Amino acid sequence: MQETEIVMLEESFAEVAAVREQAAELFYERLFVHDPSLRSMFENADMKEQGRKLMAALSLVIASLRKLDTVVPTLEMLAVKHMAYGVRDEHYATVGKALIETLSLFFANRFTLEYRRIWISAYETVAGVMMAAANASATQEPLKRLS
Repeated sequence: MQETEIVMLEESFAEVAAVREQAAELFYERLFVHDPSLRSMFENADMKEQGRKLMAALSLVIASLRKLDTVVPTLEMLAVKHMAYGVRDEHYATVGKALIETLSLFFANRFTLEYRRIWISAYETVAGVMMAAANASATQEPLKRLS
């Protein structure tokens, strides 16, 4: 990712982070519109806390754009954890769609094609790391007990 793209992500996320609670609410609203079945994954969740976790994860990724390798282990652990909630590969596309739509609604006409391209690219990178980790975890054979 080029420096100008990183700066664009940082600057645009700073605006979103300034209204993080409303942005998270909008994100989950869009997520559940795109796939109402996902609501069941959050039945017992405090959605304000869930929103804080979402924004913290996004903040971590944005802060790590110049050294993405440092955030990969965290993303991998998060992906494995999400498997326990029933997250599957196809959910990542829905999350990406909800994220881009949230940003588009938030920024309105300021969300240019260039911003859209950069955010999609960044999200696809993160989602790719997470899906790879989840799939690797799912295909590992359980350790066999020694008798």
